[in-house]
Amino acid sequence: MSDYSDTDKKDDVSVLHAMGYAQELERRMSSFSNFAVSFSIICILSGGINSLAQATSGAGGAAIGIGWPLGCFVSAVFAIAMAQISSAYPTAGGLYHWGSILGNRFTGWLTAWFNLLGLVTVLGAINVGTYYFFMGAFGTPYFGWADTTVVRIVFLVAITGAQALVNHMGIGLTAKLTDISGYLIFVTSIALAIVCLASAPSYEISRLFTFANYSGEAGGNVWPQTSGTWVFLLGLLLPIYTITGYDASAHTSEETIKAAHSVPRGMVMSVLWSAIFGYIMLSSFVLMLPNMDDAAKQGWNVFFWAMDTQVNSTIKDILYLAILVCQWLCGLATVTSVSRMIFAFSRDGGLPASRALAKVSPTYRTPVAAIWTGSILAVLFVWGSSLVSIGETPVYTIVVSCTVIFLFFSFAIPIGLGLFAWGTKKWDKMGPWNLGEGMFKLFAVLTILAMILIFVLGIQPPNEWALYITVGFLVLSGVIWFGFESRRFRGPPIGDEVARRQAEIAAAEKAVGQG
Repeated sequence: MSDYSDTDKKDDVSVLHAMGYAQELERRMSSFSNFAVSFSIICILSGGINSLAQATSGAGGAAIGIGWPLGCFVSAVFAIAMAQISSAYPTAGGLYHWGSILGNRFTGWLTAWFNLLGLVTVLGAINVGTYYFFMGAFGTPYFGWADTTVVRIVFLVAITGAQALVNHMGIGLTAKLTDISGYLIFVTSIALAIVCLASAPSYEISRLFTFANYSGEAGGNVWPQTSGTWVFLLGLLLPIYTITGYDASAHTSEETIKAAHSVPRGMVMSVLWSAIFGYIMLSSFVLMLPNMDDAAKQGWNVFFWAMDTQVNSTIKDILYLAILVCQWLCGLATVTSVSRMIFAFSRDGGLPASRALAKVSPTYRTPVAAIWTGSILAVLFVWGSSLVSIGETPVYTIVVSCTVIFLFFSFAIPIGLGLFAWGTKKWDKMGPWNLGEGMFKLFAVLTILAMILIFVLGIQPPNEWALYITVGFLVLSGVIWFGFESRRFRGPPIGDEVARRQAEIAAAEKAVGQG
């Protein structure tokens, strides 16, 4: 870190101390590493490929040519507004702190639970997506493996355990691998785009702007039969669900140098580059398809069907291997994000066994218990929810449909609070990354509108159970808060409490060799 001076280090630590926290985690992440951890979780080679049928079996080519930029803009609205807040409050578990500081203990607590549940379930969903990609690329064609619950869970235990182990061994190793992931996603997505264009029967550019309605049988029942307008709107879930996870930049704030500058830049740039490279890659894929009607009929198998039909087998397998590595690294970065959220919430007593979950290893300078707890919970979630169904739909499928709703709610709460807190005692000092009052408030209002859109789209069939789960979670949260937590949970240190914690801060830093 040749550009990280003693003055920079002092500034980072001073900001953290001013919020009442010790420098327990190790600052080893560069500005690029902070970008790379969010870029790796977004991973257009994961969500962009594994959820591709939401577009090709929906509105067809226009779902990519027009829908992808629109959906990316929706995600960017959140990222830009969050960047403003992250520059003022660069802490691990950032969303939880923002919700508390800009609102109150309850809004911070609710933000934490929405974000935590979203992160744990999305880690499970990402690694399940990696499993199904592996099965489609290598497991079934080369090894003859059948998709069973036992095979799925053993695979998840193996890859999630490896991701947790790397995180356990220090942020230095994790940052190096996510840096590699950043470059690998760039290279692989461009390579895939080139291969798709080289394999395309023709360059029918108009296909990207042609609307169709492949709902129902025409699209392999990915979406129930509905109108052309609705199926296009539902297709926006592909980019919206893919371009998420950029809160990882905030979660790793305390491990990032020049955090007040690096974190907001990492958030916004990860969304921007994912949007651009995703558009190039997916547009090239659509142009490669021999026929849109036939592609739509393939449903969730459209990617493998198109690659098998159009691409040389050796080149295809090389691309598959690179994509698989990127997907594993996506899960690795997600473990980082989950564990820092657990650590930050536990640091303020927000979870059961908080004392243990908030402990930082003096050897590796990582929250070891939080890393393994988050990873184990993600595997248990997949295992347990795969065994239970409501009607003919596995609970896993229903809960995953809520995952991104939960995540975006956790983004929207502090942004909405910031709309009213700007310039008050709660938020009278901005960070160096500053949009200005008018621009921030514009994006805050757009965030609220975008949240309404995401919620409405997220509870449409076949995901209508997401409505009941989300409402049920809100009701349960209210019961738990007013029944128990409102008297117990103090929230993050604010005001005079910060000064009273100076001795604890010094002791915590000394315990990890920082003081």
